Amino acid sequence: MDTATTLANDAHGLEDHAGKYLTFSLANEIYGIQILKVQEIIEMIDVTHVPRTPPFVKGVINLRGKVIPVVDLRLKFGMERKDVSRQTCIIVVYVQCGDSQLTMGMMVDAVSEVLDIPGQSIAPPPDFGSQVDTAFLLGMAKREDSVRMLLDIDKVLSTQELTIIKTTGDAA
Repeated sequence: MDTATTLANDAHGLEDHAGKYLTFSLANEIYGIQILKVQEIIEMIDVTHVPRTPPFVKGVINLRGKVIPVVDLRLKFGMERKDVSRQTCIIVVYVQCGDSQLTMGMMVDAVSEVLDIPGQSIAPPPDFGSQVDTAFLLGMAKREDSVRMLLDIDKVLSTQELTIIKTTGDAA
């Protein structure tokens, strides 16, 4: 396959990612996740810590009688811990975990807006070589003079991490 065909196929694949994205901030960066993966956004509530979980697992919450595990996305992405502010919130998302769907919370600094992103505005993630895993990125949304990272929420956590989180929610 020649380079032009590969680029055309890559561009076509990015067209499939066009749609509505909920954007949120972590540190000084803006991220987006497909709106169809979002159940709801809730203000920060008390999170019950579960012992012996990875540092990025904040704990669990009781959401209308259902125990939901919560991940601190800052810590998962290797950013420094930040105190909870008035803008800090939890985005409750659906994540594919093998053959089942897991409902979990993602703690973020602030929710921004819902954007309708056309496929032609989405570029492939940059190639940083084999040392940096970017499989969790659907693409990069180009907006005026900025870029928003579009997350593949099903790939932000590894299968092993999802299993730990699912067990955390089930055990609580």
